[in-house]
Amino acid sequence: MSEEKKSIDFFEKYLTVWVLICIAVGIGLGYVAGDSIEVLSDFNLYNVNIPITILIWAMIYPMMLQIDFDSLKDVGKAPKGVVWTVIINWAIKPFTMAFFAWIFFYHIYGAWIDPSMAQEYIAGAILLGAAPCTAMVFVWSYLSDGDPTYTLVQVSVNDLLILILFIPIVAFLLGITDISIPYNTLITSIVAFVVIPLVAGYFTHKILVNKKGMEWYTIRFLPKFKPVSISALLLTLILLFAYQGDRILSDPVVILLIAVPLIIQTYFIFFIAWYGGKWLKLNYQTCAPGAMIGASNFFELAVAVAIMLFGIQSGAALVTVVGVLIEVPIMLSLVKFANSQRATYSVSD
Repeated sequence: MSEEKKSIDFFEKYLTVWVLICIAVGIGLGYVAGDSIEVLSDFNLYNVNIPITILIWAMIYPMMLQIDFDSLKDVGKAPKGVVWTVIINWAIKPFTMAFFAWIFFYHIYGAWIDPSMAQEYIAGAILLGAAPCTAMVFVWSYLSDGDPTYTLVQVSVNDLLILILFIPIVAFLLGITDISIPYNTLITSIVAFVVIPLVAGYFTHKILVNKKGMEWYTIRFLPKFKPVSISALLLTLILLFAYQGDRILSDPVVILLIAVPLIIQTYFIFFIAWYGGKWLKLNYQTCAPGAMIGASNFFELAVAVAIMLFGIQSGAALVTVVGVLIEVPIMLSLVKFANSQRATYSVSD
């Protein structure tokens, strides 16, 4: 019997194309609007930019709707895969990301990048590295034939750990790179962009599933929010690039320079997770999505925190946006690799 060929949704498959279009639109908007675009950046409440906050909530809330925390009770049935996912995402990934960023932005690029801007680029990379994927990984797991239930467990555990570990890890890594840490802003970011949408998503999930049933919730309700999340992301990118336009037009090579360490980090952490999982004798359906979680990022959170900590025109915000730009094509290549290995995958290799 022929196996059904799985495919990514059209919009998600070409997300990089839409991001590139948003870059062009944003730069064009910034060029045409000139200084008047700064009116939006000044629309703040307690140092929080209101337009960006609304868009980021629109990005993150639909992702939180997908999480079923009742699945956490299944962790104890096969804990090895979850433990390995936690180690990769919280004990390895943030530190390797900081290391690659430090090597490239401070040393390899030292002749081309100002030290103060290098600090901001490193900060953006750290924010990406400390934010494990919570949404798109379901797509990568599906395409690589991972276990959807176990993927949900892995993601749910990561969502809870974000609340506990994101702030101390980011604060520690920013501290050792001599970047000033506004703790109040960092804590506010987590509350605004993780805790509030997480709580809202939890109660929305619980109330609607009890009232309408899981089938209705999954088939009828959740799909309505997918375009909301992606549209909000793309609108955020337009605003980001409207503010970053002058810098990009004056030095377009900066996008390529930023992309290089992010690409190296993504492949590096994936193969650590992949071959480490095989060494731990995880089955393919657990190992594949676990490696995908390690490789991809919760870039919506990283973008939000970068904007709050360093500003919408900062180098840190630009790095998180470049992370969005490169993620889809890289992750599709890793899905292809995983699928090519599936037939011969053996934990006894």
